[in-house]
Amino acid sequence: MPHTANQLSEPAVRILEARHHDPFSYLGPQLLADGRVAVRAMLPRAHSLKVILKDGGGSFEADLLHENGLFEALLPATAWQKPYELEWQGQEGKIHRQDDAYAFGLCLGDLDMHLFREGRHWKLFDHLGAHPRVINGVAGILFAVWAPNAQRVSVIADFNSWDGRAHPMRSRIEGGIWELFIPGVGMNAHYKFEIVSGSGALFNKSDPFAFFSQHGPQTASLTWDYTRYQWSDEAWMSRRARQNLYHSPMSIYEVHLGSWKRSEGKEGRWLTYLELADQLIPYVKDLGFTHIELMPVAEHPFDGSWGYQVVGYYAPTSRFGNPDEFREFVDRCHQAGIGVIVDWVPAHFPKDAHGLAKFDGTALFEHADPRQGEHADWGTLIFNFGRNEVRNFLIANALFWLEHYHIDGIRVDAVASMLYLDYSREHGQWVPNIHGGRENLDAIGFMKELNQQCYAQHPGSVIIAEESTAWGGVSRPVSAGGLGFGFKWNMGWMNDTLSYMQENPVHRKYHHGEATFSMLYAYDENFMLVLSHDEVVHGKRALLDKMPGDRWQQFANLRMFLAWMWTHPGKKLLFMGGEIGQWREWNHERGMDWEVLFGREHVGVQKLVRDLNALYTGTPALHALDHAPGGFSWLDANDWERSIFTYVRQSLAGDKCYVMVNATPVPRDGYRMGVAEGGFYREILNTDSEIYAGSNLGNGTGLTAQQVPWQGMPWSVVVTLPPLATVIVRRA
Repeated sequence: MPHTANQLSEPAVRILEARHHDPFSYLGPQLLADGRVAVRAMLPRAHSLKVILKDGGGSFEADLLHENGLFEALLPATAWQKPYELEWQGQEGKIHRQDDAYAFGLCLGDLDMHLFREGRHWKLFDHLGAHPRVINGVAGILFAVWAPNAQRVSVIADFNSWDGRAHPMRSRIEGGIWELFIPGVGMNAHYKFEIVSGSGALFNKSDPFAFFSQHGPQTASLTWDYTRYQWSDEAWMSRRARQNLYHSPMSIYEVHLGSWKRSEGKEGRWLTYLELADQLIPYVKDLGFTHIELMPVAEHPFDGSWGYQVVGYYAPTSRFGNPDEFREFVDRCHQAGIGVIVDWVPAHFPKDAHGLAKFDGTALFEHADPRQGEHADWGTLIFNFGRNEVRNFLIANALFWLEHYHIDGIRVDAVASMLYLDYSREHGQWVPNIHGGRENLDAIGFMKELNQQCYAQHPGSVIIAEESTAWGGVSRPVSAGGLGFGFKWNMGWMNDTLSYMQENPVHRKYHHGEATFSMLYAYDENFMLVLSHDEVVHGKRALLDKMPGDRWQQFANLRMFLAWMWTHPGKKLLFMGGEIGQWREWNHERGMDWEVLFGREHVGVQKLVRDLNALYTGTPALHALDHAPGGFSWLDANDWERSIFTYVRQSLAGDKCYVMVNATPVPRDGYRMGVAEGGFYREILNTDSEIYAGSNLGNGTGLTAQQVPWQGMPWSVVVTLPPLATVIVRRA
């Protein structure tokens, strides 16, 4: 007969009520005072239970101590430390046989705990989360989670009917980690952690280290083996480790995977990772981009967030497929010679109940003080960079993407919000640092360590800062007093040039300084010129729609602007849709407006981008000295009256390209431009060419240099400058 709760020991009652802080002290094999072995199990769905010794030493019927599934079997002293299995019959009559999760010892080592407490466990992802393991010859999943302030943590899953009584975890007090090895669990099992907080509140959380997750309203984590994928990109990875990105071309196509293209048919569903590999990679390759930058692919619940409100930092979103299918996408990019950069969001995270917010009932990942822990603008929480374990969680995450997904670069979002304690806050809404200043010293230390570890462990990778302020040394080495990023988005260039381009050409002469200002600071950082998604959303309009004038002038302006960007010092990034002159600003709910390519002007813009990439990547003068003053010099930066800009780009070897930008719709015949040498010069790109749907005014027959000193050069050529056009010439 089962006992009543009043007849049971206090530890047994706590097991039944799922509030025991140390389930291993009661469940599993226990050596009794008389030498016998008691094997206890909590199986809420079981009707009966046997304990079977694996060495053939017999089977032992267990007593049902309580009708809710608490069993105890008494074994002889000779059974101590012998392996056994549990055979139990469910209420439906089915017989189950499994190893006992509570028969296994400690799983995580003392060194793991020590390094995690220090915030320097760079392989943390190999230990926390859900990992396939074989322990004592038994296969299963080792679950581990950080929840130092919890009273109890259980694994709840589809394999235990989501019952928190079935698999309470062991507390490793020295690290604040809870662990449990559950035999017999395989891939694609759905699970969460059931947590009882210090105050007694009961709630469920997704695994912060989940390597595969559901998305949207379904929020379970899934077990996955991230080590089983067989890569085929050895040549790329070897070449990448030796590459000097600063002297190499980087032309990046920024993509939101859910809205680049949708499937054909009425449903217009998302393309899968494998479909994107079939369609996106050849498209990017054809246009000549060197890299794809993906807006955040880490799991996020809300489609409209574009991925910037992450709940699953270690899981590529399952919207488009499983983790290995995403690996195949990256693998195939590399085999096609295309690098992959992902947007990464260490600044903040959403308040979704299943995510990181108040993970163990306390402000664990975030600050408790809302003046430090909340972004009022975004409705999100700020990571507590002063906590070792939080920094470790994030740095290990960046290393995880670089190691296990072969990602080539990480673009760090919202760096400015991390640097300043008063970011988007009024007086009295923020807490000064220990020196009374506004700098977030903990976040600064985090970024420096992030960059040092990523570059040390993954040579050839690149870490890019999206930083919009005048903070100095963002892309300078930590050893030189900088933050250590490889590149910085040039937000100043983006804002100034877009402002200039939106002016009516007749008024541009009054804004000439906006267009030349970027060269005053061009070498302060390793800059990346960006026309990103941020500029084509929330009523800002698409690039083409920003351009002034009639339809012809709008297309001419866009073509001129793109070529101007591609010849300006700095690496390049263009958000999808800009390369086809899409009229509509971006909408995450639909694909790009591919139908515009029925129009000749749109095809012309696309061909121009293709030709610009080919010229840029194949011409060292246009990329080799992007970050050194010797790579650029003005011929004439002061022709404000005619809104003309003339400059030279050159390589280490001295090869030169001469660039002229005419920012008005007035053709300029007989424009004299200085050149360094005599000889014959050819027009190698003209954005007004008829192949780009322009008016075809230019210098098709070539130019012969005259020994007439001009613009500081000993020779000069006389050029025809088309309206609203960029022209590039080079000595034949």
